[in-house]
Amino acid sequence: MHAWPASEVPALPGKGRDLRIHDTATDGLITLDPGPVARIYVCGITPYDATHMGHAATYNAFDLVQRVWLDTKRQVHYVQNVTDVDDPLLERAERDAIDWVALAEKETALFREDMTALRMLPPRQYIGAVEAIPGIVPLVERLRDSGAAYELEGDIYFSVESDPDFGKVSRLDAATMRLLSAERGGDPDRPGKKNPLDPMLWMAAREGEPSWDGGSLGRGRPGWHIECVAIALDHLGMGFDVQGGGSDLAFPHHEMGASHAQALTGEFPMAKAYVHAGMVALHGEKMSKSKGNLVFVSKLRRDGVDPAAIRLALLAHHYRSDWEWTDQVLQDAVARLDRWRAAVSRPDGPSAEALVEEMREALANDLDAPTALAAVDRWVALQQERGGTDEGAPGVVSRAVDALLGVAL
Repeated sequence: MHAWPASEVPALPGKGRDLRIHDTATDGLITLDPGPVARIYVCGITPYDATHMGHAATYNAFDLVQRVWLDTKRQVHYVQNVTDVDDPLLERAERDAIDWVALAEKETALFREDMTALRMLPPRQYIGAVEAIPGIVPLVERLRDSGAAYELEGDIYFSVESDPDFGKVSRLDAATMRLLSAERGGDPDRPGKKNPLDPMLWMAAREGEPSWDGGSLGRGRPGWHIECVAIALDHLGMGFDVQGGGSDLAFPHHEMGASHAQALTGEFPMAKAYVHAGMVALHGEKMSKSKGNLVFVSKLRRDGVDPAAIRLALLAHHYRSDWEWTDQVLQDAVARLDRWRAAVSRPDGPSAEALVEEMREALANDLDAPTALAAVDRWVALQQERGGTDEGAPGVVSRAVDALLGVAL
């Protein structure tokens, strides 16, 4: 599977700062110190509908992570998956009387278009669950053969008790885990499981559903969590720098994935930092496909909204905060974009060297994009009030906004 084209990231003078970021597993800020190549895995979409603002906010957060790292003169190895076979996709395909493969391909293509328009940096590897199955099967077999997994009526389940570090990602109590498991794709009430929280690794073939050769596992398809583990371990290895996604993935997805990887390798942790973006609401409720309260990036683009304004609307909120999308949020972003573009279109302006350092400092401090935006606002206000004599300043501001925030002026 191919990703989307990369927009050029301008090189800025000097060097950025190492990133301090909130780690869910420790519930505190940690300073990341990657090697020459920083490694990040971000969980991708299940392509049964178009990219909504919640998706966009999440991928914007991890785009900022990459940009901070690039500004420190590191390379970035970014991997993202596509869950291109799963129950929600199959259910939507049946509802709409469309082939599930065609639906996945259609929505994945639209996602690529949205990411390109928003100037999100693409992953080096963009891997679908289906194409990862040959790598998933042997991992499930290893877990089963080691005693970390067991069979139940043909399905294979992971035993959470096989990982002594289970629970260290989300830090939730068992009752909360069970509740969230039921809400987020698990089956805690299925009779016969060793532990209600045990997640499925391999689902035996069901009549009328797609299935693949699973070797000694029999025909079936992979569970959700093992998909990302197989892809991450194959391309990044254990101990990569950041595992990212929305806050609703901390449990069960990232918790279970960490335990799968740790049981497979005997190493801890799977990722040095577990980083989670907040949720975006509409009309008082979290945007979700099940509720249908969605604002789609593609719909805004079709209505003529500049993707740079959409991106500024996202950047106006700290990535970890839960916030609500409103017409006013978008109007404010459009107005800000107009002010910024007018300011950098002038032939000279106030010196921008301090601004670049303010932006770097803000973003290195847990991706504080709102503070970075406020710093640009102050430069723009100076430009509007009294201008300046630095002929290079508008260009410096344009390049900094582009390189660090992904917004083209």
